[in-house]
Amino acid sequence: MNRHRASTPRRLEELPHARRVLAELAADCRRGRLALFLDFDGTLAPIAAHPRLARLDAGLRRILAELAARIPVAIVSGRAAADVRRLVDLAEVYIAGSHGFEILGPGGLVHDEGAAFAAELDAAEGDVVEAVADLPGVWVERKPYAIAVHFRDAPGAVAEAVEDRLRQVNGNRPALRMGAGKKVIELRPAKDWDKGRAVLWLLAEVMGSAVRPVFLGDDTTDEDAFRRLGDRGVGIVVGEDRRPTHARYRLRDPGEVRAFLGALLEGCRGKAREGSGG
Repeated sequence: MNRHRASTPRRLEELPHARRVLAELAADCRRGRLALFLDFDGTLAPIAAHPRLARLDAGLRRILAELAARIPVAIVSGRAAADVRRLVDLAEVYIAGSHGFEILGPGGLVHDEGAAFAAELDAAEGDVVEAVADLPGVWVERKPYAIAVHFRDAPGAVAEAVEDRLRQVNGNRPALRMGAGKKVIELRPAKDWDKGRAVLWLLAEVMGSAVRPVFLGDDTTDEDAFRRLGDRGVGIVVGEDRRPTHARYRLRDPGEVRAFLGALLEGCRGKAREGSGG
């Protein structure tokens, strides 16, 4: 259970820039008392026109590899864990895929929170495909523990239709629940588990209570991590809009994320470096 005080939501543009906490985090990193949790799409990499087109920049991969040699680093994503592992391609990095329902890590670590729901997702997949088949610009992606309906390329009015039709499917599948992200609506296991719970599990079972967790993410699903960490950790939201967020600091885009992580690495090495700008 998270006993730390939850943050009060604030508008993203009201948050201080993450450069303000950089020196503090670098000091924690030098002491080996920092743990880094990162969303992938929209945080480490720009959101691509199709998920299969996403790539991790080689320079950023080197930064992550060197950080992971010093402190625990985890990628926490809505993508399947195997897909994240392929994109990141760093054996020393922890992976929490499918919104945290599947966790992989160094030394053969495997933790599965979704297996009991696999059959229900299998049964619902055909219903979802049929429900949205006539909607233009909409496509369905099956993940290990989610059925995602993407409408990134659909006309504006289609989003409401997708939500209505998935709600009808969900009405016949109470073991599942709806969840939304950027231009996507999903059916996921109806279990009290999310990115935040996955982060807390990794902290409790693998990384230890002495580390200070930092979570960087851009999506609505990352709010679960910001909220569950509360004042125990540091939430950094990536974006430029006016949405409410439980994060405490902000970065503008994946470019600033890369600069911030590079500066954190330099600070962890014991070298001073200017913040990430913006």
